[in-house]
Amino acid sequence: MIRPGICSVTFRHLPIEEIPAVVAPAGLECIEWAGDVHVPPGDEATARRARELTEAAGLAVASYGSYLRFEGTEEEVRAEGAAVLAAARALGAPRIRVWATRVPSTEASSEQRTEAARRIAEFADRAAEHGIEVGLEFHGGTLTDEIGSTLRLLEEIDRENVRSYWQPHQDMPTAEALETLRQVLPRTSTIHVFSWWPGSQRHPLAEREDLWRGAFEILAAEGSDRDALLEFIPGDDPAVLPREAETLRTLLTGAREAIR
Repeated sequence: MIRPGICSVTFRHLPIEEIPAVVAPAGLECIEWAGDVHVPPGDEATARRARELTEAAGLAVASYGSYLRFEGTEEEVRAEGAAVLAAARALGAPRIRVWATRVPSTEASSEQRTEAARRIAEFADRAAEHGIEVGLEFHGGTLTDEIGSTLRLLEEIDRENVRSYWQPHQDMPTAEALETLRQVLPRTSTIHVFSWWPGSQRHPLAEREDLWRGAFEILAAEGSDRDALLEFIPGDDPAVLPREAETLRTLLTGAREAIR
C-alpha cells in the first residue's frame, strides 16, 4: 500500500492547530511533521500536541522531518540527536528523516564519509531501541545527492532500520529520475511528491503526470508499504490542496490498476 499524505512544511506559515484541519478534508491519510518550524527538537510538549491533533483528525503521523545533519563535535551531534529522538518519540513517529551532512558527494573526503556513516549508524542504533526507522533525505548538496553515493552510503551505514527517501532531483528528466528510483528499490521508505520544472518553479502535480505515474507504477509493482507525501504545492496555498490531493490519489489508484 502506498499511503497518501503531506509534509507539514508545505504549510510552514500555518500553526500546528490548523494543519490537520486542512489535511483531513482533502482525503490524505498522514502527516510528516517538520522539525524546523512545527515540532522543534526536544520540544516534547509540542510534539505531543501535534500527535493529539493529528489523531483527533483521523490521520496518522507518518514521520518526523528533522534537519539533523550529523555535523559538529561528538557532543553536539549526540545532544542534537537526543533532542530529535525525544521529539520523535513524543510525536509517535515511526520514522525520522535525517540529512547526510552538508557536503556534496563529489567534495567529500573518505574521512568525512566514514565519520558521517558512523554517526548515522550510531543514531540509528539509538532509534532502533525505540522501534524507530531512519530515512535519509535524497537531496542535492549532501552525500545522497546522486544515486551511486546514496547506495554506497546505505551500505557503509549497514543498519536494517536505515532506508532512503526519494524525490526527483531538480531539473532531472523523467526517464533519468525514474531510473534512480528503480536503483534504490527496495531501500526506499518515503516519497516526497511535488511538481517542479524547470528549476524550482512550482506547478500543479498533474503537469508532471508522466513522472509520477511512472514512479507510482514502479513502487506499486515492487509492493512494499510506503508513504507518498506532498511536499510543495503552488503558492503554498491551502486552497489548492484538495486539487493536489485528488491528483495524488488518482495517480496512486491508477498505479495499482496498471499492475493488476
